[in-house]
Amino acid sequence: MNDTASTRRTARLQPDEAGLARAAALLRDGGLVAFPTETVYGLGADATDGRAVAGIYAAKERPSFNPLIAHVPDLAAAQREGVFGADALALARAFWPGPLTLVVPKAPTCSVADLATAGLDSVALRVPAHAIANALLRLVGRPVAAPSANRSGRVSPTAAEHVLEDLDGRIDAVVSGGPTEVGVESTIVSCLDGKVTLLRPGGVARDAIETALGRGLDEAVFSEADHAPVAPGMLASHYAPKAAVRLAAQAIRPGEAALLFGPSSPQGAAGAAATANLSPSGDLAEAAANLFAMLRRLDGSGAATIAAAPIPDRGLGEAINDRLRRAAAPRG
Repeated sequence: MNDTASTRRTARLQPDEAGLARAAALLRDGGLVAFPTETVYGLGADATDGRAVAGIYAAKERPSFNPLIAHVPDLAAAQREGVFGADALALARAFWPGPLTLVVPKAPTCSVADLATAGLDSVALRVPAHAIANALLRLVGRPVAAPSANRSGRVSPTAAEHVLEDLDGRIDAVVSGGPTEVGVESTIVSCLDGKVTLLRPGGVARDAIETALGRGLDEAVFSEADHAPVAPGMLASHYAPKAAVRLAAQAIRPGEAALLFGPSSPQGAAGAAATANLSPSGDLAEAAANLFAMLRRLDGSGAATIAAAPIPDRGLGEAINDRLRRAAAPRG
């Protein structure tokens, strides 16, 4: 059914027993269903079905070398797909269910399709902390590949309406579950070759991970110039609105849209084409939750440039700045 994206009608399902049963049936039949997690809305497909996974890439227009995260309902299900050493097990027990993705070696019993792992010998796994997502995963009974439910490179969706803006008519259904809580994607940590490395900042802060490990993280050696991504979210230009993004703006130039943070406004903000403040009180959790929705709002203003005020690079600020840098990266 994935080759009929141009004629498909996207159903909007309620997160009740009937809606989740319908969503699970669509996924088991190879369909594409968007659903809420605590981070952003994910675009789900049966991770064990290569054709279904291909449907994700087609709907998102996503580079096929970028791996996908397989979502499972609990640690036991994750251990059927990946090999968990002591470090990975410690992190899973500390943060699952939650916004942490672990990249681990494939288990001999791994059922995730090669297309979802981009042909790698590792698999990216997550147990989401969201009642709707967890209930759906248990009904499906298989790992569900679920990158963010948007066109590749566009701003990630934090509400069902955002999903439909990008994917209406391209997917089978979206489960409406209200706005997401965390608002940025999961942190991705690699537990391979005896090292624990941070591949993507996200909903779990670096210092919390290091506390759970009892030591600092190893230095990542990934170089995008030399290698294909080893985990989702590692393309340089990602999460990009149509407008250009100018980082660490100390002043707003005429005609720019302004993405602000904190109680003070930079010079020129009063004359901005549009303004949104991630958190007037300077709360990084609130800022993370608002990031993608506010980028979308400012992008819809028609301004050619979004000027982003400086964000503290601590805690969730690291993830926010990571997303903004990717949004600002040159686009080929």
